[in-house]
Amino acid sequence: MSSAPLASVLFVCVHNAGRSQMAAGFLHHLAGDRVEVRSAGSLPDDRVNPAAVEAMREVGIDIADARPKILTTEAVQASDYVITMGCGDACPVFPGRKYLDWALEDPAGKGVEAVRPIRDEIKTRIEALIAEIDAQQKA
Repeated sequence: MSSAPLASVLFVCVHNAGRSQMAAGFLHHLAGDRVEVRSAGSLPDDRVNPAAVEAMREVGIDIADARPKILTTEAVQASDYVITMGCGDACPVFPGRKYLDWALEDPAGKGVEAVRPIRDEIKTRIEALIAEIDAQQKA
């Protein structure tokens, strides 16, 4: 028996190659099918940051096959939560969505050593987000 996801979450950063891909990887890994996960960028790169891929691999999550995607109005409209990570005003705003801005260092151009603390902060925020989504369902 399949049930509808509790919520849909869109992660947005400029290149959709680091922070948003790691966040999507963590949310999918930790929440499974309970939450619909999307990610996009205002100026997507051509590939996911290799240091982000390696940092996630270290914690057992494979994002190597992820591909950066362009941010669309449709993706925002289809999401309950829109979490931005440095995309500024590029993200369209629609009523009825919960918008969060996570101030996280950009991993672009950094080695895996510098990406690990960013990854760990994202995991902490994802765990809090899952707890919030679960609490909303019980309210």
